[in-house]
Amino acid sequence: MVSLTEKVVLKRYMTLPQPEDRVMCEYIWIDGTGEGIRSKCKTMDFEPKHAKECPVWNYDGSSTFQAEGSNSDMYLHPVALYNDPFRLGKNKLVLCEVYKYNNKPAESNNRKSCNEVCEKVKEDQPWFGIEQEYTLLDIDKYPFGWPKNGFPGPQGPYYCGVGSNKVFGRDIVEAHYRACLYAGIKIAGCNAEVMPGQWEFQVGPCEGISVGDELWVARYILNRVAEDFNVLVTFDPKPMPGDWNGAGAHTNYSTLKMREDGGIKHIEEAIDKLSKCHDKHIRAYDPKAGEDNKRRLTGLHETSTISDFSAGVANRGASIRIPRQVAQDGNGYLEDRRPSSNCDPYSVVEVLLRTTCLGEL
Repeated sequence: MVSLTEKVVLKRYMTLPQPEDRVMCEYIWIDGTGEGIRSKCKTMDFEPKHAKECPVWNYDGSSTFQAEGSNSDMYLHPVALYNDPFRLGKNKLVLCEVYKYNNKPAESNNRKSCNEVCEKVKEDQPWFGIEQEYTLLDIDKYPFGWPKNGFPGPQGPYYCGVGSNKVFGRDIVEAHYRACLYAGIKIAGCNAEVMPGQWEFQVGPCEGISVGDELWVARYILNRVAEDFNVLVTFDPKPMPGDWNGAGAHTNYSTLKMREDGGIKHIEEAIDKLSKCHDKHIRAYDPKAGEDNKRRLTGLHETSTISDFSAGVANRGASIRIPRQVAQDGNGYLEDRRPSSNCDPYSVVEVLLRTTCLGEL
């Protein structure tokens, strides 16, 4: 028999008064896989208002695939601060960059180089919105809500569905949404996805580096919420083989010129640049340099093929989609449908800006 902790018992302790001069700050970082999220808590004697007020901290990198045991100290540099939706009150979530003993960024720290590029193109005012798809799994790692000895009915009724025979896990989705709002995440919406047990939330529009910060913290919050429901979250881009949709992180992107009158010209120019370095983007769009996306970008299930670049108006089977409203208005944004659900948003933002704003073809 498996023992489970009881949340009702926990509530008794969480209602104990917290001293006025003690604040719990949960430091969050990306581990050596480039996908995993780690965290640990630090007590501080004041309530920080900005990330730069939080001290640099360290941890054992040999346990996070980031260092050898003989030289294991890794350093956490706070970069973004959010309200803690789990501990409430003055307590905070502290997103951090990871640095090695020699003050160089860890291999999984893509934020530093991304931020440097964002600073270079600040005058272009790049905006991003990321549509984060994910799949809920039962504790046995089978999709949540699926029959244990079989499969649900074919895809069709599940996307944006309503009803207990069409959607599974709405409680988790609602809890996550509210927790993100409390934290200060710029969450824009959510919906049930095409495969049953699969969902999506959107972050943005955010300018520059902030979309990566907010998406990583939103992923952290999602995993923490799922803990409370004893359910797993996977960002695998193709969690179920066969005739089931995969999961992506469609990235909506624009610059100031794209958003202004006549901006469609600049959108088309950006697409032309993107067409000339498709392989470079594919390598940047999942943590395994395209290997994960091979299972997803097949040309089926609302995807383009991984080997070919394509673009079109309202075409969800293209690499780049121009929304129909954008084509009609003559300005707006483009949607890059290639990033995988387990992408590092910092890598996605960086390569998009390098290609379209800096002209690095």
